[in-house]
Amino acid sequence: MKHFEVAVIGSGPSGASTAFHLAKKGISTVIIEKEKLPRYKTCGGGFVYRGRKDLPFDISSVVEREFNTVDILLGKKLHFQTVRKDPTITMIMRDSFDNLIVEEAKKLGVTLLEDNKLIGLDFQEEKTIVTTDKQQISAQFIIAADGALSPTAKMAGWNEETRKLIPALEYEVEVSEEDFNRLKDSVRFDIDAIPYGYAWSFPKKNHLSIGVASTKKARINLKKYYQEYLETLGITNILSESQHGFQIPIAPRTDGFVKNSVFLIGDAAGFADPITAEGISNAIYSGVLVANAISESNSNVEKASELYLEKLNERLIPEIQTGLWLAKWFYEQKTIRNVLLKKYGQRFSDAMADIFHGDRSYPTDIKQAITKKVKELVF
Repeated sequence: MKHFEVAVIGSGPSGASTAFHLAKKGISTVIIEKEKLPRYKTCGGGFVYRGRKDLPFDISSVVEREFNTVDILLGKKLHFQTVRKDPTITMIMRDSFDNLIVEEAKKLGVTLLEDNKLIGLDFQEEKTIVTTDKQQISAQFIIAADGALSPTAKMAGWNEETRKLIPALEYEVEVSEEDFNRLKDSVRFDIDAIPYGYAWSFPKKNHLSIGVASTKKARINLKKYYQEYLETLGITNILSESQHGFQIPIAPRTDGFVKNSVFLIGDAAGFADPITAEGISNAIYSGVLVANAISESNSNVEKASELYLEKLNERLIPEIQTGLWLAKWFYEQKTIRNVLLKKYGQRFSDAMADIFHGDRSYPTDIKQAITKKVKELVF
Protein backbone atom coordinates (compact mmCIF):
# COMPACT_ATOMS: atom_id res chain seq x y z
CA MET A 1 0.00 0.00 0.00
CA LYS A 2 1.47 3.34 -1.06
CA HIS A 3 1.78 6.00 1.63
CA PHE A 4 1.56 9.80 1.25
CA GLU A 5 1.90 12.50 3.85
CA VAL A 6 -1.25 14.17 2.51
CA ALA A 7 -4.23 12.90 0.53
CA VAL A 8 -6.33 15.67 -1.02
CA ILE A 9 -9.88 14.62 -1.89
CA GLY A 10 -11.10 16.67 -4.84
CA SER A 11 -9.29 18.33 -7.74
CA GLY A 12 -11.07 21.70 -7.80
CA PRO A 13 -9.21 24.98 -7.22
CA SER A 14 -8.98 24.45 -3.47
CA GLY A 15 -7.71 20.87 -3.65
CA ALA A 16 -5.39 21.28 -6.62
CA SER A 17 -3.82 24.50 -5.35
CA THR A 18 -3.37 22.98 -1.89
CA ALA A 19 -1.57 20.02 -3.45
CA PHE A 20 0.61 22.45 -5.42
CA HIS A 21 1.67 24.34 -2.27
CA LEU A 22 2.27 21.14 -0.31
CA ALA A 23 4.46 19.69 -3.06
CA LYS A 24 6.39 22.95 -3.27
CA LYS A 25 7.27 22.44 0.40
CA GLY A 26 8.47 18.91 -0.31
CA ILE A 27 5.45 17.16 1.20
CA SER A 28 4.37 13.99 -0.62
CA THR A 29 0.81 14.52 -1.84
CA VAL A 30 -1.85 12.66 -3.77
CA ILE A 31 -5.03 14.09 -5.29
CA ILE A 32 -7.99 11.71 -5.38
CA GLU A 33 -10.63 12.68 -7.93
CA LYS A 34 -13.81 10.71 -8.60
CA GLU A 35 -14.03 11.78 -12.26
CA LYS A 36 -11.63 11.76 -15.17
CA LEU A 37 -10.05 15.13 -15.92
CA PRO A 38 -10.84 17.50 -17.44
CA ARG A 39 -14.50 17.41 -16.39
CA TYR A 40 -17.31 19.98 -16.42
CA LYS A 41 -17.98 21.66 -13.08
CA THR A 42 -21.04 23.74 -12.26
CA CYS A 43 -19.84 27.27 -11.53
CA GLY A 44 -20.50 30.79 -12.80
CA GLY A 45 -16.80 30.94 -13.58
CA GLY A 46 -16.16 34.48 -12.38
CA PHE A 47 -12.70 34.45 -10.79
CA VAL A 48 -11.95 37.64 -8.87
CA TYR A 49 -8.51 39.23 -8.99
CA ARG A 50 -7.61 38.60 -5.34
CA GLY A 51 -7.75 34.87 -6.08
CA ARG A 52 -5.92 35.16 -9.37
CA LYS A 53 -2.98 37.03 -7.88
CA ASP A 54 -2.70 34.37 -5.16
CA LEU A 55 -1.92 31.74 -7.79
CA PRO A 56 1.83 31.37 -8.32
CA PHE A 57 1.58 30.57 -12.02
CA ASP A 58 0.12 32.03 -15.19
CA ILE A 59 -3.48 31.09 -16.10
CA SER A 60 -3.76 33.07 -19.34
CA SER A 61 -4.06 29.89 -21.41
CA VAL A 62 -7.47 29.12 -19.83
CA VAL A 63 -8.85 32.66 -19.60
CA GLU A 64 -12.08 33.09 -21.56
CA ARG A 65 -12.46 36.84 -21.02
CA GLU A 66 -11.21 39.56 -18.67
CA PHE A 67 -13.22 42.45 -17.30
CA ASN A 68 -11.73 45.58 -15.80
CA THR A 69 -15.23 47.05 -15.49
CA VAL A 70 -18.06 45.65 -13.38
CA ASP A 71 -21.68 46.80 -13.52
CA ILE A 72 -23.97 46.63 -10.48
CA LEU A 73 -27.63 47.32 -11.19
CA LEU A 74 -30.73 47.66 -9.01
CA GLY A 75 -33.68 47.73 -11.36
CA LYS A 76 -33.76 50.56 -13.87
CA LYS A 77 -33.02 53.39 -11.44
CA LEU A 78 -29.63 52.57 -9.91
CA HIS A 79 -26.57 51.60 -11.95
CA PHE A 80 -23.00 51.73 -10.64
CA GLN A 81 -19.86 51.00 -12.59
CA THR A 82 -16.33 50.58 -11.32
CA VAL A 83 -13.21 50.46 -13.49
CA ARG A 84 -9.82 49.09 -12.48
CA LYS A 85 -6.45 48.78 -14.21
CA ASP A 86 -6.23 45.03 -13.54
CA PRO A 87 -9.10 42.68 -14.41
CA THR A 88 -11.59 42.68 -11.54
CA ILE A 89 -13.16 39.47 -12.82
CA THR A 90 -11.56 36.85 -15.04
CA MET A 91 -13.89 34.43 -16.79
CA ILE A 92 -12.86 30.80 -16.77
CA MET A 93 -14.47 27.43 -17.46
CA ARG A 94 -13.83 25.09 -14.58
CA ASP A 95 -12.89 22.06 -16.67
CA SER A 96 -9.83 23.71 -18.20
CA PHE A 97 -9.06 25.91 -15.16
CA ASP A 98 -9.09 23.07 -12.63
CA ASN A 99 -7.10 20.84 -14.95
CA LEU A 100 -4.44 23.53 -15.38
CA ILE A 101 -3.88 23.74 -11.61
CA VAL A 102 -3.70 19.95 -11.36
CA GLU A 103 -1.10 19.85 -14.15
CA GLU A 104 0.97 22.49 -12.37
CA ALA A 105 0.79 20.42 -9.18
CA LYS A 106 1.85 17.27 -11.05
CA LYS A 107 4.95 19.10 -12.31
CA LEU A 108 6.03 19.34 -8.68
CA GLY A 109 5.54 15.63 -8.10
CA VAL A 110 1.90 15.42 -6.96
CA THR A 111 0.27 12.07 -7.78
CA LEU A 112 -3.18 12.19 -9.38
CA LEU A 113 -5.59 9.30 -8.90
CA GLU A 114 -8.44 10.23 -11.21
CA ASP A 115 -11.54 8.13 -11.80
CA ASN A 116 -11.17 7.05 -8.16
CA LYS A 117 -14.26 7.52 -5.98
CA LEU A 118 -13.63 7.74 -2.24
CA ILE A 119 -15.68 5.10 -0.42
CA GLY A 120 -14.09 4.88 3.01
CA LEU A 121 -11.73 6.30 5.63
CA ASP A 122 -10.24 4.13 8.35
CA PHE A 123 -8.61 6.26 11.04
CA GLN A 124 -5.71 4.45 12.68
CA GLU A 125 -3.22 5.66 15.27
CA GLU A 126 -0.42 6.76 12.93
CA LYS A 127 -2.23 7.05 9.60
CA THR A 128 -5.54 6.88 7.77
CA ILE A 129 -6.40 4.16 5.29
CA VAL A 130 -8.07 5.77 2.28
CA THR A 131 -10.22 3.40 0.24
CA THR A 132 -11.46 4.23 -3.25
CA ASP A 133 -13.47 2.07 -5.62
CA LYS A 134 -10.17 1.18 -7.33
CA GLN A 135 -7.50 0.87 -4.60
CA GLN A 136 -6.23 1.69 -1.13
CA ILE A 137 -3.56 4.12 0.00
CA SER A 138 -2.55 5.50 3.37
CA ALA A 139 -1.95 9.10 4.43
CA GLN A 140 -1.16 11.06 7.56
CA PHE A 141 -3.34 14.05 6.67
CA ILE A 142 -6.61 14.14 4.71
CA ILE A 143 -7.76 17.38 3.04
CA ALA A 144 -11.48 17.49 2.26
CA ALA A 145 -11.69 19.64 -0.87
CA ASP A 146 -14.70 17.93 -2.39
CA GLY A 147 -17.14 20.82 -2.41
CA ALA A 148 -20.42 21.74 -0.78
CA LEU A 149 -21.71 18.18 -0.55
CA SER A 150 -18.35 16.79 0.70
CA PRO A 151 -18.73 13.03 1.18
CA THR A 152 -15.33 13.17 2.89
CA ALA A 153 -16.70 15.40 5.66
CA LYS A 154 -19.57 12.99 6.24
CA MET A 155 -17.16 10.03 6.45
CA ALA A 156 -15.06 11.96 8.96
CA GLY A 157 -18.01 12.63 11.29
CA TRP A 158 -19.54 15.94 10.23
CA ASN A 159 -23.09 14.60 10.23
CA GLU A 160 -24.97 17.73 11.23
CA GLU A 161 -25.24 20.58 8.71
CA THR A 162 -24.12 23.80 10.39
CA ARG A 163 -23.24 25.82 7.27
CA LYS A 164 -25.76 28.06 5.52
CA LEU A 165 -26.41 26.60 2.08
CA ILE A 166 -28.19 28.82 -0.42
CA PRO A 167 -29.81 27.77 -3.72
CA ALA A 168 -28.45 28.81 -7.10
CA LEU A 169 -29.23 27.99 -10.71
CA GLU A 170 -26.76 28.51 -13.56
CA TYR A 171 -27.11 28.07 -17.30
CA GLU A 172 -24.50 27.88 -20.02
CA VAL A 173 -26.35 29.73 -22.78
CA GLU A 174 -25.60 30.05 -26.46
CA VAL A 175 -27.44 33.03 -27.94
CA SER A 176 -27.67 34.66 -31.33
CA GLU A 177 -24.63 36.49 -32.65
CA GLU A 178 -26.51 39.77 -32.31
CA ASP A 179 -27.35 39.19 -28.64
CA PHE A 180 -23.87 37.91 -27.83
CA ASN A 181 -22.19 40.95 -29.38
CA ARG A 182 -24.55 43.17 -27.40
CA LEU A 183 -23.78 41.48 -24.07
CA LYS A 184 -20.22 40.17 -24.42
CA ASP A 185 -18.43 43.28 -23.15
CA SER A 186 -20.28 43.66 -19.84
CA VAL A 187 -20.16 41.58 -16.67
CA ARG A 188 -23.15 42.53 -14.59
CA PHE A 189 -24.82 41.80 -11.28
CA ASP A 190 -28.54 42.60 -11.01
CA ILE A 191 -29.45 42.96 -7.35
CA ASP A 192 -33.04 41.93 -6.45
CA ALA A 193 -33.55 40.17 -9.79
CA ILE A 194 -34.45 37.33 -7.43
CA PRO A 195 -35.78 37.81 -3.87
CA TYR A 196 -32.95 38.23 -1.34
CA GLY A 197 -30.34 37.75 -4.02
CA TYR A 198 -29.08 38.65 -7.45
CA ALA A 199 -28.70 37.48 -11.02
CA TRP A 200 -25.54 37.55 -13.09
CA SER A 201 -24.49 37.61 -16.70
CA PHE A 202 -20.93 36.39 -17.31
CA PRO A 203 -19.76 36.47 -20.94
CA LYS A 204 -17.38 33.65 -21.84
CA LYS A 205 -15.46 33.13 -25.08
CA ASN A 206 -18.47 32.34 -27.25
CA HIS A 207 -21.42 31.92 -24.86
CA LEU A 208 -22.93 33.38 -21.70
CA SER A 209 -23.06 31.97 -18.18
CA ILE A 210 -26.29 33.30 -16.71
CA GLY A 211 -27.63 32.52 -13.28
CA VAL A 212 -29.60 33.45 -10.20
CA ALA A 213 -28.88 32.93 -6.50
CA SER A 214 -30.90 33.73 -3.38
CA THR A 215 -29.31 34.27 0.02
CA LYS A 216 -32.53 33.08 1.65
CA LYS A 217 -32.47 29.43 2.60
CA ALA A 218 -35.98 28.62 1.41
CA ARG A 219 -37.96 27.01 -1.39
CA ILE A 220 -37.94 29.28 -4.42
CA ASN A 221 -38.73 28.92 -8.09
CA LEU A 222 -35.26 29.67 -9.45
CA LYS A 223 -36.23 28.85 -13.03
CA LYS A 224 -38.99 31.47 -12.99
CA TYR A 225 -36.56 34.21 -11.97
CA TYR A 226 -34.01 32.99 -14.51
CA GLN A 227 -36.62 33.31 -17.26
CA GLU A 228 -37.50 36.82 -16.05
CA TYR A 229 -33.81 37.74 -16.07
CA LEU A 230 -33.50 36.66 -19.70
CA GLU A 231 -36.20 39.22 -20.44
CA THR A 232 -34.25 41.86 -18.50
CA LEU A 233 -31.21 41.08 -20.66
CA GLY A 234 -33.33 41.29 -23.80
CA ILE A 235 -32.58 37.70 -24.83
CA THR A 236 -35.35 36.17 -26.92
CA ASN A 237 -33.48 33.76 -29.17
CA ILE A 238 -31.66 30.95 -27.33
CA LEU A 239 -29.75 28.56 -29.55
CA SER A 240 -28.89 26.15 -26.72
CA GLU A 241 -28.77 26.09 -22.93
CA SER A 242 -27.74 23.63 -20.23
CA GLN A 243 -29.13 23.92 -16.72
CA HIS A 244 -27.15 23.31 -13.52
CA GLY A 245 -28.61 23.66 -10.04
CA PHE A 246 -26.33 23.77 -7.02
CA GLN A 247 -25.94 24.96 -3.44
CA ILE A 248 -23.43 27.49 -2.17
CA PRO A 249 -22.25 27.48 1.47
CA ILE A 250 -21.99 31.13 2.53
CA ALA A 251 -21.46 30.58 6.26
CA PRO A 252 -18.68 28.52 7.86
CA ARG A 253 -19.33 25.38 9.84
CA THR A 254 -19.88 26.02 13.53
CA ASP A 255 -18.72 22.55 14.58
CA GLY A 256 -15.07 22.88 13.63
CA PHE A 257 -12.86 22.44 10.57
CA VAL A 258 -10.73 19.50 11.74
CA LYS A 259 -11.75 16.03 12.90
CA ASN A 260 -9.31 13.15 13.37
CA SER A 261 -6.83 13.77 10.54
CA VAL A 262 -9.34 15.45 8.18
CA PHE A 263 -9.04 19.18 7.42
CA LEU A 264 -11.86 21.01 5.63
CA ILE A 265 -11.19 23.74 3.08
CA GLY A 266 -13.21 25.71 0.51
CA ASP A 267 -16.90 24.91 0.16
CA ALA A 268 -16.56 21.83 2.36
CA ALA A 269 -15.80 24.25 5.21
CA GLY A 270 -18.30 26.92 4.10
CA PHE A 271 -15.92 29.65 3.01
CA ALA A 272 -17.77 31.31 0.09
CA ASP A 273 -18.22 35.07 0.24
CA PRO A 274 -21.61 35.77 1.94
CA ILE A 275 -22.45 38.79 -0.22
CA THR A 276 -21.37 37.66 -3.68
CA ALA A 277 -21.38 33.86 -3.08
CA GLU A 278 -18.03 33.76 -4.93
CA GLY A 279 -16.08 30.82 -3.59
CA ILE A 280 -12.98 30.21 -5.69
CA SER A 281 -10.73 32.86 -4.13
CA ASN A 282 -11.45 31.86 -0.52
CA ALA A 283 -11.15 28.19 -1.49
CA ILE A 284 -7.65 28.79 -2.82
CA TYR A 285 -6.72 30.94 0.18
CA SER A 286 -7.90 28.33 2.70
CA GLY A 287 -5.78 25.79 0.81
CA VAL A 288 -2.71 27.97 1.28
CA LEU A 289 -3.48 28.22 5.00
CA VAL A 290 -3.82 24.47 5.49
CA ALA A 291 -0.66 23.77 3.45
CA ASN A 292 1.29 26.22 5.61
CA ALA A 293 -0.16 24.74 8.80
CA ILE A 294 0.87 21.20 7.83
CA SER A 295 4.33 22.35 6.79
CA GLU A 296 4.91 24.32 10.01
CA SER A 297 3.64 21.46 12.20
CA ASN A 298 6.45 19.09 11.23
CA SER A 299 3.78 16.53 10.27
CA ASN A 300 2.09 16.62 13.67
CA VAL A 301 -1.69 16.41 13.18
CA GLU A 302 -2.59 18.02 16.50
CA LYS A 303 -0.17 20.91 15.97
CA ALA A 304 -1.32 21.37 12.37
CA SER A 305 -4.92 21.58 13.59
CA GLU A 306 -4.02 24.34 16.06
CA LEU A 307 -2.07 26.27 13.43
CA TYR A 308 -4.81 25.96 10.82
CA LEU A 309 -7.45 27.33 13.19
CA GLU A 310 -5.15 30.18 14.19
CA LYS A 311 -4.56 31.08 10.55
CA LEU A 312 -8.28 30.93 9.72
CA ASN A 313 -9.09 33.24 12.62
CA GLU A 314 -6.47 35.82 11.64
CA ARG A 315 -8.43 37.05 8.61
CA LEU A 316 -10.71 34.65 6.79
CA ILE A 317 -13.26 33.82 9.50
CA PRO A 318 -13.63 37.43 10.77
CA GLU A 319 -14.07 38.64 7.18
CA ILE A 320 -16.79 36.07 6.48
CA GLN A 321 -18.58 36.84 9.76
CA THR A 322 -18.64 40.53 8.87
CA GLY A 323 -19.81 39.64 5.36
CA LEU A 324 -22.66 37.57 6.82
CA TRP A 325 -23.97 40.54 8.77
CA LEU A 326 -23.58 42.83 5.78
CA ALA A 327 -25.29 40.35 3.45
CA LYS A 328 -28.28 40.01 5.79
CA TRP A 329 -28.63 43.76 5.94
CA PHE A 330 -28.02 44.26 2.21
CA TYR A 331 -30.54 41.69 0.96
CA GLU A 332 -33.20 41.88 3.68
CA GLN A 333 -33.34 45.63 4.46
CA LYS A 334 -34.01 46.79 0.92
CA THR A 335 -35.71 50.09 1.72
CA ILE A 336 -32.89 51.36 3.93
CA ARG A 337 -30.30 49.88 1.58
CA ASN A 338 -31.72 51.68 -1.44
CA VAL A 339 -31.80 54.99 0.43
CA LEU A 340 -28.13 54.56 1.27
CA LEU A 341 -27.19 53.43 -2.23
CA LYS A 342 -28.82 56.45 -3.83
CA LYS A 343 -26.36 58.59 -1.88
CA TYR A 344 -23.37 56.27 -1.44
CA GLY A 345 -23.85 53.68 -4.20
CA GLN A 346 -20.71 54.50 -6.16
CA ARG A 347 -18.65 54.38 -3.00
CA PHE A 348 -20.11 50.94 -2.25
CA SER A 349 -19.35 49.75 -5.79
CA ASP A 350 -15.76 50.98 -5.50
CA ALA A 351 -15.37 49.28 -2.12
CA MET A 352 -16.60 45.96 -3.52
CA ALA A 353 -14.07 46.26 -6.35
CA ASP A 354 -11.35 46.85 -3.74
CA ILE A 355 -12.45 43.65 -1.97
CA PHE A 356 -12.47 41.74 -5.28
CA HIS A 357 -8.89 42.90 -5.82
CA GLY A 358 -7.78 42.00 -2.30
CA ASP A 359 -6.94 45.63 -1.49
CA ARG A 360 -9.27 45.60 1.53
CA SER A 361 -11.63 43.31 3.42
CA TYR A 362 -15.07 43.94 4.84
CA PRO A 363 -14.59 46.60 7.55
CA THR A 364 -15.04 45.30 11.10
CA ASP A 365 -16.87 48.49 12.08
CA ILE A 366 -19.46 48.13 9.30
CA LYS A 367 -22.41 47.93 11.74
CA GLN A 368 -21.52 51.23 13.35
CA ALA A 369 -20.81 52.85 9.98
CA ILE A 370 -24.17 51.85 8.47
CA THR A 371 -26.09 52.82 11.60
CA LYS A 372 -24.42 56.24 11.53
CA LYS A 373 -25.22 56.81 7.85
CA VAL A 374 -28.86 55.76 8.31
CA LYS A 375 -29.26 58.21 11.19
CA GLU A 376 -27.73 61.00 9.10
CA LEU A 377 -30.15 60.36 6.24
CA VAL A 378 -33.28 59.77 8.33
CA PHE A 379 -32.81 62.39 11.02
